[in-house]
Amino acid sequence: MGSGQTIAMGKGFADQSYCDFSRQYDPAPSPSTLQNGTVIPPYKGPEVDTFIKAFGRSDLLDYMNTYWINLGAPNVDFWAHEFSKHGTCISTFDVTCYGTRYQVHADVIDFFDTVIRAFHQYPTFNMLAAAGIRPSNKTGYAIEQIQSALMAQTGALPFLGCTNGTILTEVYYYHHVRGTAQYGHYKNINTTSPATTCLSNAAIWYYERTPGSERKVGFNDDPYV
Repeated sequence: MGSGQTIAMGKGFADQSYCDFSRQYDPAPSPSTLQNGTVIPPYKGPEVDTFIKAFGRSDLLDYMNTYWINLGAPNVDFWAHEFSKHGTCISTFDVTCYGTRYQVHADVIDFFDTVIRAFHQYPTFNMLAAAGIRPSNKTGYAIEQIQSALMAQTGALPFLGCTNGTILTEVYYYHHVRGTAQYGHYKNINTTSPATTCLSNAAIWYYERTPGSERKVGFNDDPYV
């Protein structure tokens, strides 16, 4: 995290992974084997951005390259990982659910659109800023402050993850979905994991980004809003 917000998937998908090898597009699967010992074959075909381009979705591709950023590797590898590991385990993205009108890779495009929809439902940076919690290299916050700020906005307690117990690095939101993941209503629920890995007796640091590490973007310029 930092002075900005980018997309990542959450813990709610951790119980299952890589559920359909026929739609495995991850060039470096992680984990590399399933719990039963089955080796997950690395993908060697066209990158998933070619799927997006084939649907004429330059708007989606531009958005993902702005907000859905990988660290130390191409963005497209991260997108492929998220769909392959998580999207294939959500039943409403199964190819059979699309019926005879299915277009090849429509499930992948729908998954990316769905993640962005959820991303907009939880504008974490803005929600924290509304409570006076902003990135700082000088001021730490109590974990209860951060939890209260997000609960006030969402009505539920998210999972807050900290590196070494004191550096806020991730927020996971949980929900029940009425209808399909693609088009259903998302009802916020409390985290089903322990509420946090952040220490309760220490200042929690929500650091500023280092100079030059970010691009200026804003939701006001967002074609999805």
